[in-house]
Amino acid sequence: MRKVKFTSQNYHDSLSQILADFPLLNDIHPFYADLINILYDRDHYKLALGQLNQARHLIDGVGKDFLRLLKYGDSMYRCQSLKKAALGRMCTIIKKLSPSLAYLEQVRQHLARLPSIDPSTRTLIVCGYPNVGKSSFMNKVTRANVDVQPYAFTTKSLFVGHTEYKYIRWQVIDTPGILDHPLEDRNTVEMLSITALAHLQAAILFLIDISEQCGYTIEEQVKLFNSIKPLFAGKPLLIVVNKIDVVRPEGVRPDAWKLIQDLANPENGANVKIIPMSTLTDEGVDQVKEQACDILLESRVEKKLKSKVSSHLVSRIHVAIPTARDEKVREPCIPKSVSEKDTEMAPLTKPERAMKQLEDSLAQEQEDNEKWARGEVPGMNSKLWRERWQLANPEWNFDIIPEIIDGQTIFDFVDPDIEKMLEELEQEENERIKTLEDEEAMISSESEIDDETMGIINKIRKKKSLLKLQQKSGVDLNSEEVISQRISREHTTKSLNKLENHLTDMGFTAEQAEETIDKVRSRSRDRSSSRVGRKRERSVSSSQVRDEEAHLSDKKKLKRSKSRERSVSMTPKPGAGYRNVQEVEKATSITTRLFKARGKLAKKGEADRSIPDLKPKHLNTGKRGIGKNQRR
Repeated sequence: MRKVKFTSQNYHDSLSQILADFPLLNDIHPFYADLINILYDRDHYKLALGQLNQARHLIDGVGKDFLRLLKYGDSMYRCQSLKKAALGRMCTIIKKLSPSLAYLEQVRQHLARLPSIDPSTRTLIVCGYPNVGKSSFMNKVTRANVDVQPYAFTTKSLFVGHTEYKYIRWQVIDTPGILDHPLEDRNTVEMLSITALAHLQAAILFLIDISEQCGYTIEEQVKLFNSIKPLFAGKPLLIVVNKIDVVRPEGVRPDAWKLIQDLANPENGANVKIIPMSTLTDEGVDQVKEQACDILLESRVEKKLKSKVSSHLVSRIHVAIPTARDEKVREPCIPKSVSEKDTEMAPLTKPERAMKQLEDSLAQEQEDNEKWARGEVPGMNSKLWRERWQLANPEWNFDIIPEIIDGQTIFDFVDPDIEKMLEELEQEENERIKTLEDEEAMISSESEIDDETMGIINKIRKKKSLLKLQQKSGVDLNSEEVISQRISREHTTKSLNKLENHLTDMGFTAEQAEETIDKVRSRSRDRSSSRVGRKRERSVSSSQVRDEEAHLSDKKKLKRSKSRERSVSMTPKPGAGYRNVQEVEKATSITTRLFKARGKLAKKGEADRSIPDLKPKHLNTGKRGIGKNQRR
């Protein structure tokens, strides 16, 4: 019962998750609903989701029925048979869903690749015949990178880009090309453009190629405009004449240009602007963008004013409208300076207008600074402000230095001979500095040290450093053991002269160096003779030596007896085998670093390569049916 219930619940949860994740066409924006209908077929989409819903109900029913049968099973064999039958029926139901699941998987992948279009934001839609320059305009005004090729239908889906105007983010949609034929004859690519034009409240940019290099005449493009004109109802519209770098508007055939002008004729029920543009030379691109954004903003403001929200706000605001007193017409009064400024700025382009505004602001700032320096601008210390001061004597208002006490200023308390006194102080200071320099030169000349004395001083310093190292490491650097170890480890191949120089550099005197060399010679002779002439004696333990020589009180005899123990292992003193304390610290840090890396891997040692569990029991036990075991 537990297995049947678990399987039924798993199927129910998985199918419920699929049904919840896929969008319902009645709950989403009409633009996306129509887009799904064009791309995937609304009926097929709903049928697939309905089959999944029906399968979920069937699986729940199978689980309930077989749980009731299992509850009253009279034998283990009957219960096992019922369990197999229940699981088999559930799997059969799911297997019949394989075509619907495959279709929904393709829909899911395609939905993930669709652009994210916000139907409620400020949007510009670019439409027209194929190869008229829609994608080129998109690449110019946005950061999108749409593929541009010199043939028709390069764009086969909707592309979205974003631009900025008046510190606001705008959404620009590039649509595939549309051909002039009935709606039922249009393919899926063309229907994407029709869907965007029909459902999105945006500014429409209809592009016309006046050079006719797109492969379609101006008459055909105008005919397309008239056929899809119902889709533009209630939306801002701009007619953009593209490719003026090839053919200027003046060079277009008169009959063709008259057709274009008729599209924007108010008598025909249209109030549309015609703007020339060239995406190759960027001529008119910014103007098209600005005009489209401005007319869209105006239309959005008008719609908000007509909405219920705006009427509610207006009812709370008192708008004073003056009533006419006579029949005179009072036109709005525009100052002459403002009108002149507007006429001066009108013929300029956008960069030129910005540069002129910057130059005017800099000139105005410079003029204000000059007025401030002359005291013409009101301020705390300006001439206009000083006239208002109320002092005991009006002449004090314009004093450069204000008076502080009894009609006296700061300048009255300054000594008139202060400059002369400063010069005398500087001369006196220079003389003292010169005297000090002469004294230092005499002292340095008297205290010169010759090379011999400096060599002795260096030897003394080296000796002091050796004593410090000896005290830190706890090793007697003058002992015979240390000297013999260093000689045997590093200087066995050197000549005796080099060895004597090395010992002298380490701080030993010449007599100590000769004694050490003689000891090394005699010891090497003894070792060579002992290797040739006699066999190795049996080792003597340290405890026996202590027992035999316990009665000796002289420490030198005890030390000599310990040195005769040839094969007795002794723990080396700290620092043995190293030149100095720095090498000991370096070796310790290297060892610690190596152990740290091994400790991070939680290993016991260098040979720790254990695997905790090669064959986990819970994955390799249980009943297995007839067949292959590759899945395990």
